[in-house]
Amino acid sequence: MTYTHHHQVEVAIQRNGRLRRRDFVKTISAGTAAAGALTWTDVMNVQAEELRRRGMACILLWMQGGPSQFETFAPKSGSTGGETKAISTSVSGIQVSENLPRVAEVMDDVCVIRSMTSKEGSHPRATYLLQTGYLPTASVKFPSLGANIAKQIGDPSSDLPSYVRIGNRFRGGADGGLLGVQFDPFVVSNATRPPDNTQVASGKARYLRRLKLLGNLEAGYEKNGGKQEVADHRKLYEKTSRMVLSPQMDAFDLQQESRSMRERYGSSQFASGCLMARRLIESGVTFVEVNQGGWDTHFNNFDQVKQRCEQIDQPFAYLLRDLKKRGMLDKTLVVWMGEFGRTPRINPRSGRDHYPRAFSVAMAGCGVKGGQVIGETDASGASVTEHPVTVSDLFRTICSGLKVDADHENMSSIGRPIKIVENGKVVKKVFA
Repeated sequence: MTYTHHHQVEVAIQRNGRLRRRDFVKTISAGTAAAGALTWTDVMNVQAEELRRRGMACILLWMQGGPSQFETFAPKSGSTGGETKAISTSVSGIQVSENLPRVAEVMDDVCVIRSMTSKEGSHPRATYLLQTGYLPTASVKFPSLGANIAKQIGDPSSDLPSYVRIGNRFRGGADGGLLGVQFDPFVVSNATRPPDNTQVASGKARYLRRLKLLGNLEAGYEKNGGKQEVADHRKLYEKTSRMVLSPQMDAFDLQQESRSMRERYGSSQFASGCLMARRLIESGVTFVEVNQGGWDTHFNNFDQVKQRCEQIDQPFAYLLRDLKKRGMLDKTLVVWMGEFGRTPRINPRSGRDHYPRAFSVAMAGCGVKGGQVIGETDASGASVTEHPVTVSDLFRTICSGLKVDADHENMSSIGRPIKIVENGKVVKKVFA
């Protein structure tokens, strides 16, 4: 592709934000297209290049188990609310639970959606849905949102992985799926120490010799029907080897931060994960997921949620402050969510059960208009009464914030094109 053609497409993408196949002919002259000087692959490569140059990134704060909306971002008075009180925030008229006093102070940057709704009340299925935008099927392995975002705007030339998951795995979680193992997340089980098995203790030269030996051993298996398995294995090892030998691995080392900075984030595992997430985004990682479990509060809901909030309140709030101070919040989308909410009624064990019909999500950064609440539920919190937001709507909104085309299609192994997001509409009010 010539410089002129490259520039022509680049200008079109900058003007339109994204370019779809059906817009291609409208944007580029018929003569150029007919001459074969510019292919659709060329267009997609230029679009990906342009998106990567923007340096957009996403931090997903994943609350595994389904956090109670009543004790976090959607407090209710009366019997539904139990014993947890609502407190004022930095934005007049918006209240959150008393369990989140630090987050209340940064509400100017936070948009809360109180009208999320779905039909999935099982942990594995709901987690899969909120991670991929799709329900699980036997025929298609859908990629997680993180994998899709990493593929669209991640930098393949970076030594660090484009997609990092901090914290233990969860039931129903998804990986690279049909995109391939190269888009699986790099998992950091404990953010307080460097990732496991990333130290080359034997020295670089010996390590490279061992890799060569591994390649020789794989060759025989490859010739005897193991071509795909060997190809996947090599992709992983090539990516991992480049990473562990890179000086950019310092991004995983929280000891590089001052003690005062670590104290600002807090002392919990989640706090370390949030600090690591900031360091990774700063080093060019595209999508970081930080996990906090323990939200499945079928019994003793109030004490359990209070304890979980004590672990996330300070780091969540300071992450937003830190990103903003460094000029990174405009290009980093921060999303707080779990797989569903909890029941309005308190059960006989002082707990709340699974409730997907109405729950909350919080967002900040990347053009999100903070200091607002979108949607509402009835007095009991049982039903959405204003501006219902589906999972597809949420995913399209996240893609919009990151300037990713939600209609981009990936091809499954059975030849079926799969959009990043099927159906749904962008919740424009998030950015209004």
